[in-house]
Amino acid sequence: MSKPELWVIAERRLDHVEPTTFQLLTKARQLAGDRFHTVAILFEATNDHLETELQPYAPDEIRIVRDDRFPTATDAEHADALAQLVAQYQPNSILFGATITGRSIAPRLQAKLLTGLTADCLDLRFDDETLVATKPSYGDNIMCEIICPDHRPQMATVRPNTFVAEPATGTAELTPVTVAFHPVERLQVKTATPVVNTATTVGDASRVVALGRGAANTATIDTATRLAEKLGGRIGVSRPLTDLDRFTHDDQIGQSGNTIHPDLILNFGISGAVQYLVGMQSAKTIVAVNSDSNAPIFDVADYGYVGDANAFMTALLAQFV
Repeated sequence: MSKPELWVIAERRLDHVEPTTFQLLTKARQLAGDRFHTVAILFEATNDHLETELQPYAPDEIRIVRDDRFPTATDAEHADALAQLVAQYQPNSILFGATITGRSIAPRLQAKLLTGLTADCLDLRFDDETLVATKPSYGDNIMCEIICPDHRPQMATVRPNTFVAEPATGTAELTPVTVAFHPVERLQVKTATPVVNTATTVGDASRVVALGRGAANTATIDTATRLAEKLGGRIGVSRPLTDLDRFTHDDQIGQSGNTIHPDLILNFGISGAVQYLVGMQSAKTIVAVNSDSNAPIFDVADYGYVGDANAFMTALLAQFV
């Protein structure tokens, strides 16, 4: 009898595999043991060879769907292709990164399959063949374990940087597979030239300028943006700033946002609530700037400055002249 399959959907970012995929392959390998057959699902162009980036993480098999339309395919077109593969192979479980792309494709596939999807997970385990997905709930005050007992495949999206990517020994079987590409009608827009943002996400940035409620004014945000550009980093925010038009949940750091591991994080106007600290406290170097000398952020900071955030940023920017 063949083993049940545990899939990881390999996400593409420009010409490479998105790093969350490697983290999920590492976790899938740990979950699988001798009970599951781990499979990476890869969509790529005919002349691509992104499977070489997946092989060091040793899934049992890499199923490759090649078509020159996939690098620019819509999320709906990817979901349609995945639904065809699910119908053919009947996997037990499917894992996506909780990236912008993963959060878009996974629910589209869920709707096609009429199965369950647990979003934004922080941990995974199996009870026999039942996937138990752990995620925060009720304002991040408790952790819930969620299962999908009656339908297959079981699906989950997992926050980037929840798990650590670790290469392993082993040789993945490479299996070319074919699906019918069903184009989805696209909206026509007036702009002819697309703008491609090649910057990393806050979860992948090695340097982060983090802003909290105490640094939420427009002038400070503009200064922080210039500082992040000079440092070659990204802006991250605590939850209150996601209410501003300039930021979204994908910029948020903390238990209900992104868990990050940068080399350097500069925290401005962030008091240091527990929900925020768990998302960044493993950074290699933590700097905190706050006007409140008793702010909890100073308890985890390697370097602290009590004073005005905008003045500190302006002085730091002057060092780049």
